[in-house]
Amino acid sequence: MTHPRDVLLGPAAVTPLPVCDHYCGMQSRMVKSLALQAELAQEFGTCVFDVTLDCEDGAPVGAEKDHAFMVAELAENAWSASQKVPHQIPARMAARVHPVDHPAFAQDVEIIVGRAAQALCHVMIPKVDSLTNLDRALAHIDQAAMSSSRTTPLPIHALIESPLAVHHVADIAAHPRVESLSFGLMDFVSAHGGAIPASAMGTSELSRPEDLDQFSHPLVVRAKLAIAGACHAFGKTASHCVVTEFKNTAKLKAAARYASRALGFGRMWSIHPDQIRPILAAFAPAANEVDQASRIVCAGHGADWAPIAIDGHLHDRASYRYFWQVLVRAHQTAQLQPHDPAQVFFSA
Repeated sequence: MTHPRDVLLGPAAVTPLPVCDHYCGMQSRMVKSLALQAELAQEFGTCVFDVTLDCEDGAPVGAEKDHAFMVAELAENAWSASQKVPHQIPARMAARVHPVDHPAFAQDVEIIVGRAAQALCHVMIPKVDSLTNLDRALAHIDQAAMSSSRTTPLPIHALIESPLAVHHVADIAAHPRVESLSFGLMDFVSAHGGAIPASAMGTSELSRPEDLDQFSHPLVVRAKLAIAGACHAFGKTASHCVVTEFKNTAKLKAAARYASRALGFGRMWSIHPDQIRPILAAFAPAANEVDQASRIVCAGHGADWAPIAIDGHLHDRASYRYFWQVLVRAHQTAQLQPHDPAQVFFSA
């Protein structure tokens, strides 16, 4: 079978990632989040969100070493337990370490990567301003990984949190070890020394220009577009920042949908378990879009990817490529029904 992934995207295809990245910093919440991840994987038949174990904001000041040991042990134990269950959908755990210039950075990496590299799907590095920051971090991470049993390089996710980082965002996105870039809204606003108002850290009801919220302030929107554009240019996944109003589900879902549909983000952060399902729903294609994509991709596959006409419209590899990516997003968000003929492309 000529798989659409190989024919339409080629070897430089973006690695499909779950559309939600859930952050937790306390041990009890980490344990609950991993249990919820397994529960939803059972429900949906695929891992629909990552769990990132947070050392930057999660570690109490002065207790960074103890926190790192706790994260390493938790990741190692969760991974070992999953290996003992046949046919279980693998857990996806990541760790956010301290910034590379923080005194606890090297310690975080030595403890967590050195002990649990095989358990991690990636490492999140905050406050990456330049390739120099990134390469310094990678030197520590790769050295620590050598002492573990991991045989493949650890993917890197980077947080873009300052004007300087946005200035260098294309270079950072182009780095071959970078899998995804995230936007750090709060630090980005704070880095402007009061030039951006506090309203830009939140989300207003209508996001009108005069509201100057995170979806209408020009400097914030420009940064988001720069990150999304760089990621798309270099085949990486752009991950949108949090919406802190986690009790307002309608506002969260609207923000997530706008980030996906208007700003080009393929993923979004969650900071509360109640945010996960709304993010999945917002990033999922509609049922009619999935049905249309399935019809077109299956017909294109049947025609060996030659041009065809469906419902009076011509389709060739350009539109096949688009609709294949709709199917990938449907699969990531568990919206591709078991009886859909396009399931054959995801069965192996």
